[in-house]
Amino acid sequence: MTVLQQTLSPPRLRSTERGTWIAYGCLGAAILALLLVFHAEAASAVAVWVSSTAYNHCFLVVPIVVYLLWDRRAELAGFAPQPAPAFALLALPLSLAWLVAERVGIMEGRQLVAMTGLQVLFLAVLGPRSYWRVSGPLLYLYFLVPFGAFLTPELQRFTAAFVMHGLDLFGIPNYTDGLTIQIPEGTFIIAEACAGLRFLIAAAAFGCLYALLIYRSPWRRAAFIAVSVIVPIIANGLRALGIVSLGHILGSAQAAETDHILYGWIFFSMVLLLLIVLGLPFREDARRPSAEADAAARPLLDPTAPRRAALTAGAVVLLLCVGPALAHAFDRLQQAPAAGIAFNLQSPCIAAETKPTVPASGRGARPAAAAYRCAGELLVVRTVVFGSRMPPGPILTERAHLGDLQVEDVAARPVIAGGLRWLLAVGTKPPALAASLLWADGHQVEPGLGFRLRRAWTSVVGGGAPVVLVAVAPETLAASDDQAARRRQQEALRTFLTSEPGIKSALAAAAPSRE
Repeated sequence: MTVLQQTLSPPRLRSTERGTWIAYGCLGAAILALLLVFHAEAASAVAVWVSSTAYNHCFLVVPIVVYLLWDRRAELAGFAPQPAPAFALLALPLSLAWLVAERVGIMEGRQLVAMTGLQVLFLAVLGPRSYWRVSGPLLYLYFLVPFGAFLTPELQRFTAAFVMHGLDLFGIPNYTDGLTIQIPEGTFIIAEACAGLRFLIAAAAFGCLYALLIYRSPWRRAAFIAVSVIVPIIANGLRALGIVSLGHILGSAQAAETDHILYGWIFFSMVLLLLIVLGLPFREDARRPSAEADAAARPLLDPTAPRRAALTAGAVVLLLCVGPALAHAFDRLQQAPAAGIAFNLQSPCIAAETKPTVPASGRGARPAAAAYRCAGELLVVRTVVFGSRMPPGPILTERAHLGDLQVEDVAARPVIAGGLRWLLAVGTKPPALAASLLWADGHQVEPGLGFRLRRAWTSVVGGGAPVVLVAVAPETLAASDDQAARRRQQEALRTFLTSEPGIKSALAAAAPSRE
């Protein structure tokens, strides 16, 4: 029996335990409510965990958090929730931040805000002292958010520069143009898969876990986490440099690139082992003296705590619902969009006598499709018209879906054809091949930050123009291992784009400028 238990009479002890479990029950009910409110964010995160190798480790986050909490059970013994209703007010600005992220169409922003709202729930219901005791495991929940893809271009540029300087240091002749590195033995491209994002995210997750288990000092934890972020970036540069140098030694770029992803994981495992060895001399994982020693100083459960916990949890949930409720109200103001555009194309490609499959489109959109046979391949032109108040999120999601941009390791590059700038996506694992563009208010639009902000604003105040999405792709993609068929489909798609003059005029007639 602990010191705290010895100081309490049995009825008082039972009352304290009962009140504690009531407070925890309120916390659990509020968590379930937030999962219901933010189910779209949760479903999107799980979909990324499944489809992307950079985030497969996210399935381990919840079990790790459960273990970390269990590992701290002695430190938590006797700590009763002390609800702090004032912290519930933090949920309101978070809810408004979620609304901004939702209108701008940034799913990662919505997920980060939802996770921060969950942290506010823990802080408000448990109270600052109890929350501080479990802040490490609870903050580890942020690794459930598949965040960091925006770092890929910067990581690619860093890796390319690292390889270039390394080759210069080794005296290997080279020419670097952006992400393309040429040596006498062949050409290497620093693709997205070679950027090292998956290594960086996995290393950061490992570094935080290791720091929580091995260290107690916040400074040592921060230092090890920083090392866990810096070392994988440099290690990935060394890996890429090694592959290019090996190509120089072997006399063949193709031979050096064989199974380079597999070799990368082996190299990364060695880096993690090195981090473990480097971190062990500074370990602080010795158990603290028994938690009974300071149990008497721990706050007892206030008799009003269960009721305050229920009210606090309910207040956090209600305030976090403000943003989703406003987004739903704005969506109800949308006007029904026009039907998909039927093109009367004047291409050397021949219109096919078939009805292509029209996949499900974004909310409030009506898709249309037409098939054309070009160079012996069946191509499908799909169009989707979005309403004038449609926010950018569904538009860009549908573009990624029809344009094969959601496929991992896809290579996307612009292609100028017929006065239009298409985004051509080519991927092999899984296979991907499509060209897409967006048209609004009489001209082509690029889906950058300006497009997102304009669509977000018009989704709230109105006055926007309908947006037309056009995507061209083979009706059935060739298998990744059928290189000849893939080359034929790519050539047919390029032929269609470069010889077809009718798409721009059809778009200008169907969605003219309002000026």
